[in-house]
Amino acid sequence: MVKDKIVNSEKKLLAQKLYLILASLFITSLVVSNLIFQKFFYWHPINFEIFGEKLFYLSVGILPYPITFLITDLISEIYGKKKANQVVTVGIFAAVFSTLIIYVADAVPAMDNSPVDDILFKKVFGSTIIAVLSSMLSYLFAQYIDIHIYHFWKNLTKGKMLWLRNNFSTFFSQFVDTFTIIFLLCLTDILEWDQFLGLLISGFIFKVFIALVDTPFLYLGVYIFRKKFNLKINEELDID
Repeated sequence: MVKDKIVNSEKKLLAQKLYLILASLFITSLVVSNLIFQKFFYWHPINFEIFGEKLFYLSVGILPYPITFLITDLISEIYGKKKANQVVTVGIFAAVFSTLIIYVADAVPAMDNSPVDDILFKKVFGSTIIAVLSSMLSYLFAQYIDIHIYHFWKNLTKGKMLWLRNNFSTFFSQFVDTFTIIFLLCLTDILEWDQFLGLLISGFIFKVFIALVDTPFLYLGVYIFRKKFNLKINEELDID
């Protein structure tokens, strides 16, 4: 049974500030990934194929995305499932709000000597609304799955084997996220269907690689928090 650690006023204030910093990094990564997704790059220095599909053509929107899963895992470990779910929900609202701002900006006509005219603005941000809606559906599903699986393994292992819940939850949720977003983007004609398999495999392998790379950073973050707040294994902070 997970026990919450109630800290004194000074440490509670610090814990709340750190939570807000993590939440800010999470929201920024989420919103930015939805704004920059239309630029693609080649990740691998050599031609590599799986099932006849060339890898690794990736959207730059994928770059900040793994950060969000690292942050939610860290929040899940230190602050608990409730706080992790709250961050995800706030992130969705931030994505919707940013989309509304872009929609209004797109509707306002540019002046004749504007450095960025209506055509260029629409070309860069025109698909953002559809992309964000597609991303939100896949992301919401994937993040809640990630948090649920993370806490399932956390309870099963009694707070031990951090690497197991970090990677198992991220692997599965990242596949769900990658599959859903690419499927929806192809369905809405933003991407071509012949790109589906290659982007799915490329995106998933990239995210698995990043999940493995970020495991030491999760251990470091958990270590710092536990040392600072004198947390035992499987003990969480109560900042309400």
